[in-house]
This record gives sequence, structure tokens and C-alpha cells, in this order.
Amino acid sequence: MLDYSKTLIIIPTYNEIDNIERMINTVFGLYNDISLLIIEDGSPDGTADVVKRKQSEYQNLHIIERQGKLGLGTAYITGFKWALERDYEFIFEMDCDFSHDPKAVADLLEAAQTNDLVIGSRYIDGIRIINWPFHRLLLSYCASIYTRLVTNIPVFDTTGGFKCFSRKALSSLNLDNIIANGYIFQLELNYKVWSMGLNVKEVPIIFYERRDGESKMGGGIIWEAFFAVLKLKFLNIFGKLNS
Repeated sequence: MLDYSKTLIIIPTYNEIDNIERMINTVFGLYNDISLLIIEDGSPDGTADVVKRKQSEYQNLHIIERQGKLGLGTAYITGFKWALERDYEFIFEMDCDFSHDPKAVADLLEAAQTNDLVIGSRYIDGIRIINWPFHRLLLSYCASIYTRLVTNIPVFDTTGGFKCFSRKALSSLNLDNIIANGYIFQLELNYKVWSMGLNVKEVPIIFYERRDGESKMGGGIIWEAFFAVLKLKFLNIFGKLNS
């Protein structure tokens, strides 16, 4: 039996009024004892108001409000530090838009009992992405190939954002020395955990394109990824990756 009372899901939000209430209800409907932390970046659409209203229903629902859109990486770092100050043993990253199915939390948590980082993978057991345009799928898949070639990391989905860290893995990272803030942030964490010799496992998931709200992806991601991967590789070569 999995112990959800030691498990925290971190969800960053910006303008998720179309999804946030349904996500909160879904998570607690599936996992009554789990904790959920919303990192809210000053959404003008009232996302934070919904979360604070739902706190009267769910005692394990928490929110950290930040001023302005400060980025995905810093949101998760804020959540990680919050989790490590408490007694959580398993810490999840998950999107609010239902591209990550909350039902799959159980599969990742089960794998996390014997691994330090579990990645919900879109690219093992076939390509498991629903409703993406071909050009976006091709870009994502080629980016994963590129990062594997450069870094040698044995992970097929290098930039996926649905994952579970053990407390040991997060405690091993220098959270004040993360170089990436966008989507390549996911690769950086994967690479650093793996380079320390900790156990990394991929679990197949189905990834759904968001149905409501707007995508947060921007055009600068390609260039960020290209240069950040090279920087991570060189930092590892010179022994400074985890300093």
C-alpha cells in the first residue's frame, strides 16, 4: 500500500482559471491523503482566489503566491525548498492543464519506492502523445535525441515535466545553482541526478495536449536548449556540474 501522506505534488500556475478547480478536485478525489502545493505567479485571471477558496475544503492544499511570472524553474525550486523544510519523502512535478494525467501519479509513486527519480516518459513503449501537431512532436523528439547524444544520459524523455523525486535526490542537488529556468530545467535536473549515480527510471505515460487555457511554450526554447545542453556537458567534464 502506497503512503500518500508523505507525498507532495507541486503545480506551478499562471492563468489556469480554466483548469485549477478541476485539477484540485481530481487530485484529492484520487488521493485523499496527498498534499498539493500551488506555486502561483500572480495570475490576473483569479487562479489564486480559486485555490484559496478550495483550501476550506482540503486541508492538504497549500499555495505560495509570487509577484509576477518568474518562470517554471524558479517555481519548482521554490516548491522543492518548501518540501524539504517539511517531512515529505516523495515530491512530484506536474502541470495544471491535464496534459499529465493525475491517475498516473500512482504508477510513478510505486516506481519511486525503489528509485531516486522517476520520469513519466512520452517516448518509451512507443510515442505516447495525443493531439500534438507533427512539427511540435518532431521538435520535442529530436531535442531528446540531441540531449542524449551530447550528455550520454540514458533517458528517452529528457525534457518531460511529469516526474517524482525522492527526498534523497532533491537533498543531493544544489538548488541554488540551477542554470536553466525554462523547459530545459527538466533536463538539467535529470542530468544532475543521474550524474551523481542515483537511480533514474522512466515509466510510460500518455501525454495529452492541453484542452483549456493557453500553452506557456515560447519560441526561445530551442536556442535555450541547444546552448544549455552544451553548458551542462562541459560543467560535468570539468567537475563543476553539482558544485
